[in-house]
Amino acid sequence: MIINILIALALLTVFVTLILGALNMRKTDKEARLRSNKLMRIRVASQFVAVILLFAMIYLKSKSRGE
Repeated sequence: MIINILIALALLTVFVTLILGALNMRKTDKEARLRSNKLMRIRVASQFVAVILLFAMIYLKSKSRGE
């Protein structure tokens, strides 16, 4: 299903942005703080998308079984 691929991409995005944001927090200049803040916002947004996709997958699977 295409939704499985979308969920995998969303989870991969969460993981990558989390790692990049955490690594970026080691720097102390103002530009690094702004970049880290932007990365964490992207992470939160991608987590939201991943959760919505997971709920959609559960819903679609329950509908396909007729429950």
